[in-house]
Amino acid sequence: MAVFEAGGIGKGAERLNTVQSNVTSRIQRLEANLGVQLFKRHTRGVELTPAGKRLLPVAEQISSLLGSVRAIARDDSTPQGQLTIGALETTSAIHLPKLLSGYAKTFPQVDLTLRTGTTMELTQQVLNQTLDGAFVCGPVVHPRLRVERVYEEELVLLAEQRFSDLSQIVALGEVSVLVLRIGCSYRRKLEEILANKGVSVSKTCEFGTFDAIFGCVSAGLGITVVPRSMLPAVAARWTVSTHDLPLSTAVVETLFIRRASAHVQTALSKFVDHVREASNLQSGDRECDQVA
Repeated sequence: MAVFEAGGIGKGAERLNTVQSNVTSRIQRLEANLGVQLFKRHTRGVELTPAGKRLLPVAEQISSLLGSVRAIARDDSTPQGQLTIGALETTSAIHLPKLLSGYAKTFPQVDLTLRTGTTMELTQQVLNQTLDGAFVCGPVVHPRLRVERVYEEELVLLAEQRFSDLSQIVALGEVSVLVLRIGCSYRRKLEEILANKGVSVSKTCEFGTFDAIFGCVSAGLGITVVPRSMLPAVAARWTVSTHDLPLSTAVVETLFIRRASAHVQTALSKFVDHVREASNLQSGDRECDQVA
């Protein structure tokens, strides 16, 4: 797995804090025991053979089980130790501060860490055990993941201030879109929305942060989509126009994902309970708003 993820035996050895000859001999021994070649060697490094690709999911499961051994042995039902959670940038900025603060105060012995990324990045990090769980944009379907719906978001389109109506943007026929790096779920949604409107994408500009995107939208370099809950923060710093989208395509789900392992450490179990409680409170607030 280390060699596959690093793309070479030398780089894989660095990850494992050993020498290249050690890794080479281990791979050769494994290939001899299995009776198949697992890697193809070439000038750029190595790549998995068909047999290696078939073995990879099993290797990931073995690694997951081995990684659980220490956590299971030390888990005495008291929430403690390291808990690393991932989240979309929008989720971490808007929805998580209060939730994480409440959890940290309730369970001070847990060393809680938050990392941000795209849905694609976070999902892979949960699968390879870099993260214990993550808030991502749905849908997510994977046999090795447990998925829980947390809340829904409505996306709105942002453009420069001169556009007073969505029809003006549609009439352009083609637009430049400003998005986060590949793997961003909102990016896929924006492309889907534009396609449904018959608008083509003339240029896609990738950015590392939403701040950079909002600044460029304000400057007239293109359009983007964000959750409606972000609009107050956007309006406080940037001059843009906002446009409602059809709910059939604008509504997205935020999910909490974690590995579907037999044992769940107490710190993560209590965090999931905390998320469920916060989600139920938000649902109640929305129902009250609708009644009012």
